[in-house]
Amino acid sequence: MPMMWDWVYLAVGAVLLFGGGEFLVRGSVSIADRYGISKLVVGLVIVGFGTSAPELLVSIQAALDGSPDISVGNVAGSNIANVLLIVGVAALIVPVSNNDPAIRRDLVVMVLASIVVTAIFFTGEIGRLTGIALVAALALYLGVTYALEARRVKAANGDDGGAIAKSEFDEEQAQKPLSLLVAIGAALLGLALLVVGARLMVDGAVGIARGFGISEAVIGVTVVALGTSLPELATAIIAAWRKHAEVVLANVVGSNIFNLLSILGITAIIAPIGVSQRFAYFDGPLMTAIAAAMLIYLFAFRSIGRWTGALLLALYAGYIGMQAVA
Repeated sequence: MPMMWDWVYLAVGAVLLFGGGEFLVRGSVSIADRYGISKLVVGLVIVGFGTSAPELLVSIQAALDGSPDISVGNVAGSNIANVLLIVGVAALIVPVSNNDPAIRRDLVVMVLASIVVTAIFFTGEIGRLTGIALVAALALYLGVTYALEARRVKAANGDDGGAIAKSEFDEEQAQKPLSLLVAIGAALLGLALLVVGARLMVDGAVGIARGFGISEAVIGVTVVALGTSLPELATAIIAAWRKHAEVVLANVVGSNIFNLLSILGITAIIAPIGVSQRFAYFDGPLMTAIAAAMLIYLFAFRSIGRWTGALLLALYAGYIGMQAVA
């Protein structure tokens, strides 16, 4: 009976994380619209943090609860799932094209961040100073990206740089505007759901791991990583279904960069994270190899077709299968 409740906590936590991320993004974007905040800022910061909020809350909660393997496994597992599972699913729906040079630039940043974080894994700990350095690197990335995108939008539209950048959320927000009061309520509700969902998911994951004698690292890179990747997966499916496949890569690459720099960085600042050897010798290098392979593939082919999508899903299934013997 106690084990059953752990599964209930895990499932309810995943649903709350998904709903919380959705409410937070919709409310935040509507508030930004009301106050004339640039959509470039919204896309880079609010939406980026919003879709990564589940990973952040879960990682912080796990670190505070003395379960660092779930914190690190959540990030590594989410990044692997983002590329293999999410891009794979989207490519099965519609080929994922890459015609935007900004995405290829961010792919390079994703690979470099993966290399740096994997190197940090070998030290056995992500301390507060390292966390500060990761967050500083994210701030630099956001600043440079904003400046480049503002200049590109200004050149394309001939305006003052505050034009609306294309975003998967633009169309929905235009169709379904929220009043200021509703937008604030949605954002606050989203934050509350994220906090409660993170608490339930960590409790359930730890209980299941202990009940079956499974390591918390395995639970982190599989069940927890999948649960916290639900916002990205939902966004990718909707974008692919609406023939906006270019949004899929932007969402995945941006989410992976945020996971590596902000999730691990902020969590380490709050509570230093111990890193198990398996992340240094297996999950970290694999995460980096997958990121590098994606970079090389998209520079060479510029599109991910259905057969490649099927291959990505097969590789992810193999990765999950390997956890059974881990």
